[in-house]
Amino acid sequence: MSTDHDISLSIIVPVHKVQGYIRQCLDSILDPDLPNLEVIAVDDASPDGCGEILDEFAARDPRVRVRHLTENVGLGHARNVGLDMATGDYVWFFDSDDYATEGAVRAIMDRLQETHPDVLMFDYARSYWNGRVKRSIINHLFREPPAPDVFTIAERPSLLEMFTSIWNRAIRREFMIEHGLRFNSGYYEDVSITYPVLMAAERVSFLDRVCYVYRQRRRGAITKTASAKHFDAFDQYDRIFAFMDHLGPSMDPLRPLMFNRTMWHLLVIIERDDRIYPSERSRFFAEMSKTYGKYKPAGHVPPDDEPGLADKHRAIERNDFKAFERLNSPTLGSKARKRSRKVGKLRKRGVLYSKEVAKDRYYQMRRRMPIEEDLAVFAAYWYRGYACNPAAIYEKVRELAPHIRCVWVVKPGGRKTMPEGVDYVVAGSAEYYRTIAAAKYFVNNVNFPDHLVKRPGQVHLETQHGTPLKKMGLDQMEYPVGAADMDFKALIERSDRWDFLVSANPLTSEAWERGFPCHYEMLEIGYPRNDRLVRATPEEQARLRAELGIPEGKTAVLYAPTHRDYQRRYTPMFDIGRVVEQLGDDHVLLLRAHYYYKLKDMAADLGWPDGRVIDVSKHPSVEDLMIASDAMLTDYSSIMFDYANLGKPIVIYANDWETYRLTRGVNFDLTEFPPGVVAYTEAELVDAFVSKAPWGDAASKNLEAFQARFCPWDDGDASERAVRRVFLGEKIENPPQSPTADAVAQ
Repeated sequence: MSTDHDISLSIIVPVHKVQGYIRQCLDSILDPDLPNLEVIAVDDASPDGCGEILDEFAARDPRVRVRHLTENVGLGHARNVGLDMATGDYVWFFDSDDYATEGAVRAIMDRLQETHPDVLMFDYARSYWNGRVKRSIINHLFREPPAPDVFTIAERPSLLEMFTSIWNRAIRREFMIEHGLRFNSGYYEDVSITYPVLMAAERVSFLDRVCYVYRQRRRGAITKTASAKHFDAFDQYDRIFAFMDHLGPSMDPLRPLMFNRTMWHLLVIIERDDRIYPSERSRFFAEMSKTYGKYKPAGHVPPDDEPGLADKHRAIERNDFKAFERLNSPTLGSKARKRSRKVGKLRKRGVLYSKEVAKDRYYQMRRRMPIEEDLAVFAAYWYRGYACNPAAIYEKVRELAPHIRCVWVVKPGGRKTMPEGVDYVVAGSAEYYRTIAAAKYFVNNVNFPDHLVKRPGQVHLETQHGTPLKKMGLDQMEYPVGAADMDFKALIERSDRWDFLVSANPLTSEAWERGFPCHYEMLEIGYPRNDRLVRATPEEQARLRAELGIPEGKTAVLYAPTHRDYQRRYTPMFDIGRVVEQLGDDHVLLLRAHYYYKLKDMAADLGWPDGRVIDVSKHPSVEDLMIASDAMLTDYSSIMFDYANLGKPIVIYANDWETYRLTRGVNFDLTEFPPGVVAYTEAELVDAFVSKAPWGDAASKNLEAFQARFCPWDDGDASERAVRRVFLGEKIENPPQSPTADAVAQ
């Protein structure tokens, strides 16, 4: 493979609302050893953080050129903007939520150098949300019989049977200009370019390898849009047949294939994925019939390569919609079959046994009664008690929306943890089922159980409970340790209940979009639980220190390690007793073990220095502990993002960073962008505190940059924004996007 190319390539990437995917897209195409590559990213007035991400890439790679549009012009026109900016010999139109395979760009440029085609085609694969990746079948069009290095569409007419998108081909830029090939507006803007470039090309080549991965997203795809937009397909195919007329009689042999391909695509639209609303199916079918009559070649014989396809063609030709619907009627039984399978699963789970039957029937009965518009359900950490973002929102609801009656759900043993005056129901009780059947609003920092049925009109606010340094949701599928025993299909079905999802910062928004590709409104408002940290006072700190028994004048270090999926039980990463002894009498360690672990008083059990290690694992409020402490020691826990709001020193103990990164997966390199000092050994950890490095200038600069990147929206008003948007139905102003990491670092 060559490393230098005379041929130059412009990759054109229109960008709109893909902040969760654009980094992977750009990383996959920016091969560092290809100077003749340019990437033109067109920010199509994206309302999320895409523009800032593009500027970040452009700042560190001169091959990236960014154009920010002031208004959304649509995919087709954004591609035209990129085409006008391009300087390469060839252009490759790349969708911003997809990605290239490793080495693909280099392989494409090598093939272009070898063959100098008008159009180079290459294979692709579909990547599904559940982790399945499936290669297309277009390679057989070139292998049987083997295709020469360069050919024409007349020599290989079966190419018209390929998938109708633009992103699996590189096109000579001057060739496009010569033939006046530009994108049109509309939802099927690819169609009127993908076929014409093949029809007009005198030199076509093929690269037999998967170069492009087409992401099948669960939301945001054109197949889930309003029916009216799918009618655009008719205009696009009109343009194709007009282009064939322009090219003249040479296109006559291709007309039967193009006609069948047109009808195939229109059938896909009307038959699959509920793209056309039932009320508009007859109108769409009538347009299909017009297209059939307009472009049917002389002597055309309906294809019969699929059962019933020829009959469908005949129904379309006669404009017989009733006959067409009868041909598609077998699919109507799929819902009944799904219901039957669901009932079978319920029986296997034992839900139909007597006690559970009674609860289920009661719950079903209560769901038939009207929703109580003033009732809200709150929960946190799988019904463990009153905590986190839901608690902060609850308190603000009491203040701003006192007409809302708020009820918490707790486990049977969690009643003792509830603050005085807070209403609650016990999970599994009759009152619990009555409450979740009747409530209008649901607020949780994890998912509600599978048995909760979301009724039409009910509103779910998902807050989550931390900034995702580690991979979350579907992103975990690539990491077996994090994905162990995880039912991703069930996870996504639970997440489909969300109407609103809170984001703490731009990184979180990117991670949530990838990890939970569901239909919700992203609330980029900061974390409600951090309102208290932002507003903390010295007086509150003094009171809390006294309550915790922290001796006056001592430096209190809050040690809050994260859960490690590869560990069966909690094991300290360093010798706590030895470290505390070396820190000296002027330090106190507040030990906050992760809530996954059921621990006794470890300080007493393990003989740690009396009074110098305080086990606060069971303390009901981690916010109390953060405010009371003088510094934080953690590893990879999301608590560091909250603690950064306090402006106090943070020390990261990263003794197993590589193991954690490889087994659990992370969204950025914490050791390259830490909130303070990083220690890798016990000796470095002790030295950091003894030398006061966490309080030094270098650590302070790290913390300042970390705050700018991860705490830009934490201004003390996140709870109010959540309540006004969800409970009061008001429009809210989201905080501004943060500076890019590069800008902060400078």
